[in-house]
Amino acid sequence: MAVSIRLQRIGKPKQAHYRLVAVVKTRGQSGTPLEVLGSYNPRGEKIKDKLQINVERVAYWLKNGAQPSDTARTLLKTYEKQQKQEAAGAKA
Repeated sequence: MAVSIRLQRIGKPKQAHYRLVAVVKTRGQSGTPLEVLGSYNPRGEKIKDKLQINVERVAYWLKNGAQPSDTARTLLKTYEKQQKQEAAGAKA
């Protein structure tokens, strides 16, 4: 069973909101996810408002062979950078 981490679109037309989900690759665009890992709201002002991710569960799925989509990979890297900046700001 090949698992993918990708975005699943939810929300009203022209008001996009996405869930970051772990899903079997062969399931369709709106297929039932194995687990919801977070959410992404592209309309938020700050990255903190836009992106919420359960880092422990994402790490679990990646460790067990899940492949993130290109967009999911970019969002995960952005979230990681944001967390590092917050940690550096807290130390200063």
